[in-house]
Amino acid sequence: MAKEKDAMTSRERVLRALEFRTPDRAPRDLWTVPYINWHRADELDALLQRFPMDFTGCWILGKSDRARGEPCRLGVYTDDWGSVWHVNEEGVTGEVKEPILADWSALATFQPPWEMIEHADLDKANRACQENLARDNPKFMICGTSIRPFERMQFLRGSENLFCDLGEESAEFFRLRDMVHDFSQQELALALRTDADAISFMDDWGSQTALLISPDQWRRIFKPMYREYCRMAKAAGKKIFFHSDGWILDIYEDLIEIGVDAVNSQLFCMPIEEIARRFKGRITFWGELDRQHTLPFGTPDNVRRDVARVRRALDDSRGGTIAHITWCSCDPAANMHAGFEAWATPLTELP
Repeated sequence: MAKEKDAMTSRERVLRALEFRTPDRAPRDLWTVPYINWHRADELDALLQRFPMDFTGCWILGKSDRARGEPCRLGVYTDDWGSVWHVNEEGVTGEVKEPILADWSALATFQPPWEMIEHADLDKANRACQENLARDNPKFMICGTSIRPFERMQFLRGSENLFCDLGEESAEFFRLRDMVHDFSQQELALALRTDADAISFMDDWGSQTALLISPDQWRRIFKPMYREYCRMAKAAGKKIFFHSDGWILDIYEDLIEIGVDAVNSQLFCMPIEEIARRFKGRITFWGELDRQHTLPFGTPDNVRRDVARVRRALDDSRGGTIAHITWCSCDPAANMHAGFEAWATPLTELP
């Protein structure tokens, strides 16, 4: 297959997609779980040779004094904030089994890992940005952050404890929320000093069929935090990318309202055509395909049909879509190729 001749740079393509200014094609983006990089690197390299991605990234935070072990390796590791994770499957994140704030009594002396901010490396991040811009085909640069307040609170308290906390809304709960928010704001303020085109943050808010808490409680407790992150980013002239797994149909309108430019969500948990009817043209859909069923267990033809469904609903060539795929450990490489092929194929030729 001959390498395609691009009509514009990757960076221009992404900006046009985000601003609905008719990119030459949907920008490509691939996420891989660590297992793919560690154990299937040859397959990954072959895919990237055939379908170069339009995104790149940088990171600013320094090392944590509390972190121990290697994330995603079989066994146990301690995260940056001090909670202990157990990993039973190589190359995936694992679960928090020993949350550092399982007992509220520990909160009185607890502090976030401020050394990660103190040792943040803006120069390294900006060198990466400048080197990218100097290339013949600069990519779109996202400065990643560790901002994920709801999940961070779960990691610190344990999920069961935190959902009880949400029922009680105690003073300790709000003190922890504000502590996490303070750290996030300080991290974001540094990230916004980079030359990156965008910043990203995340929180997994959906179950398979509904939001994990009531939309009213989400809007009252968590939305003001996200609104502040977006206000800061917009004031710095950055695009905003947000990821959330599960059913989040109830908060798309809120994400649009606060200024999120691109949302990465599990479209196949929700009615895609209703999403298109209500939100198409108002926010960019940063993927994705069905990684619960089609990508691991389907055929390349199944993948092509899923891409066709997403594109018929959301892609009218003006922009507003990103050809994003997540590659998990058991997904066949053929399904990854089929997905990016389908995004590059004229829509009239898809099944």
